[in-house]
Amino acid sequence: MNTVSGSFVGLRKLLFVELIAKVVLAFAIGLATSIALAGVVLLLAHEAQAAELVPMKPKEVRQGTLLLKSEGSTLAVPAVATEAEIRVSGIVARAVVKQTYRNPYDSWFEGIYVFPLPENAAVDHMRMKVGERVIEGDIQERQAARAQYEQAKSSGRRAALVEQERPNLFTTSVANIPPRGEIVVEIEYQQTLKYDSGSFSLRFPMVVGPRYIPGTPAEGQGAGTGWAPNTNQVPDAARITPPVLDPARHAPSNPVRLKIVLDAGVPLARVDSPYHAIVQRDTDGGRIVELAEGSVPANKDFELKWTPAASHAPQAALFTESKGDKRYALLMVMPPAKEVAAARLPREVVFVIDTSGSMSGSSIAQARDALELAIARLSEQDSFNVVEFNSYAKALYPDARPASAASREHAIRWVRKLQSQGGTEMALALNLALNGRENPGRVRQVIFLTDGAVGNEDNLFKLIQDKLGDTRLFTVGIGSAPNSHFMGKAAQTGRGTFTYIGKIEEVKEKMGQLFAKLESPVLKGIEIAWPGAVEAWPKRVPDLYLGEPIVVSALLDQAAGDIKLSGLRGDAPWSATLPLDSAHAGKGMGVLWAREKIASHIDSLRDGAKEEEVRDAVVEIALAHHLVSKYTSLIAVDKTPVRPKEDELKSDAIPTNLPEGWEYDKVFGELPQGATDSLWNLVAGFLTLLLAIGLYATARRTPLALRRI
Repeated sequence: MNTVSGSFVGLRKLLFVELIAKVVLAFAIGLATSIALAGVVLLLAHEAQAAELVPMKPKEVRQGTLLLKSEGSTLAVPAVATEAEIRVSGIVARAVVKQTYRNPYDSWFEGIYVFPLPENAAVDHMRMKVGERVIEGDIQERQAARAQYEQAKSSGRRAALVEQERPNLFTTSVANIPPRGEIVVEIEYQQTLKYDSGSFSLRFPMVVGPRYIPGTPAEGQGAGTGWAPNTNQVPDAARITPPVLDPARHAPSNPVRLKIVLDAGVPLARVDSPYHAIVQRDTDGGRIVELAEGSVPANKDFELKWTPAASHAPQAALFTESKGDKRYALLMVMPPAKEVAAARLPREVVFVIDTSGSMSGSSIAQARDALELAIARLSEQDSFNVVEFNSYAKALYPDARPASAASREHAIRWVRKLQSQGGTEMALALNLALNGRENPGRVRQVIFLTDGAVGNEDNLFKLIQDKLGDTRLFTVGIGSAPNSHFMGKAAQTGRGTFTYIGKIEEVKEKMGQLFAKLESPVLKGIEIAWPGAVEAWPKRVPDLYLGEPIVVSALLDQAAGDIKLSGLRGDAPWSATLPLDSAHAGKGMGVLWAREKIASHIDSLRDGAKEEEVRDAVVEIALAHHLVSKYTSLIAVDKTPVRPKEDELKSDAIPTNLPEGWEYDKVFGELPQGATDSLWNLVAGFLTLLLAIGLYATARRTPLALRRI
């Protein structure tokens, strides 16, 4: 009886095991199936990154067509040839960017090109050129412009549309390019130049780096041609992820020619380009700077730097422009560089390093070198920690440690072993680094080294704003094509600075300049007293660090009187006075003012402003100043239909290059990287499936044996 009873007990236990095994098996099969299906979808999406390639005979080639060799066939890829002429006058640059869209197909073609511009570019003109004909673009609300473009496209008329996706990211769509023909789109913008540590710099970004897209698939802001689906965190992901050519399989695309007319207004001690070879010549209109190679592939950002002669370093610049009954001003004032005696407070420094797939190649080497230099620079009275992040984030120590020689050496050894892999989960790293607290008696600084290759910028800006406390966030942009909008705005939100390192040879110099800022008194509490009524942007001048100027755009009601500035540098008062009647005549000051006002309205969304009210305010300003914005676009439409109704229109996204120094397989991998490691999920799912099958088989065999007893 006991034997029978024990058998039934054993049977019940084994039946319970069998039930659990079935549940686990069902779960495992579901998991494995979903992962497998997701893998298929992702692999298909991965393959779809390359533009559709159409066989083409060499004798059919025309100038500007990009040819690729693949499995014995010669293929044509739609490409854009770009020519930019940038005129620099003092602290302002005016650019004309000419994009030539060439159709390599035998059918009518619509080209869609996602491209970068400077993060502070005010885009105010566009024109479409077809042969000798020129059609000027008109500014309209975004939805209205898109509707007009779609109607023109479907009716067979040539049309061009320029839309803003991010302040530094735009899309040009060009419809009804004839077979083997071309259409030219010209875009004009204006920007202020950066002045830092004694030098001016002009950046012309050339390529959109692939961006990490977090979140789950969701309905978003309309259709797009990108390799990533829209998600709940990045609702326009499909619009900011253009297809990317694998440099191992395809030749570089989208050639760029550059011409800069440099009228600095003062004698120059030095002019150079750190990332491209240039040639220079002096003319009556200023110094002409061009690319030494004539044209280069669009795979890394161009930068031009010039340093005024020592006796001509700027102290102040004031430009004004009158348009109708309005008077605009652009003000730049350089605070004194001399040090102010101040007691040095101990620092807590948190270093954050991006080790995601997009940081592979030269970028991770630059980041490791920069971080090693920064750790070695710490004083023993400081404390520090290091956070690395990719798909996950982890800190070297549970809390900040005193910067003893031993702990610094341990951290440096740890940093040297870091490798790039996985996604770019910045929110995890920011949550670890920012504690949201006040830190009396010490200075808390976060140094964030990354390429900024993310699509959810607004979410991250909000996180920084909410968790900053009295910490200061300093961003260090790494690589050949960093997301300068994210890097600059993150530093501004974090009341810090943005430093860019484009090559390994710059690490020591650029990090040295950053250290000088970190260790010098901050100019804070800045007030500007304008004569008469004024509307100035930014409304509140941010804290400034060594070597940085105050730059403000203003709408004035009078042209006379003094502008008075005041603040605190360390513990000492600082002040400056600038008479309005000393201003120089300038062009485009109104456009720059309007762009700053629009940016301020967009920023207010993170403070809880209603989007309907922000939209209305932005549209009103943008239409009045003919500006492309988040809610307005430029549209040009030819009146005459050219494509016969019976002819099909082919549509393609123009593929972009992978930024120089990036590794394609590390960025996209066998599967595009997401919030988790896809390959690990597949392995884990497979192992779980095997375990479930084993449990199930064991459970099935044992009860049958018991039944025979």
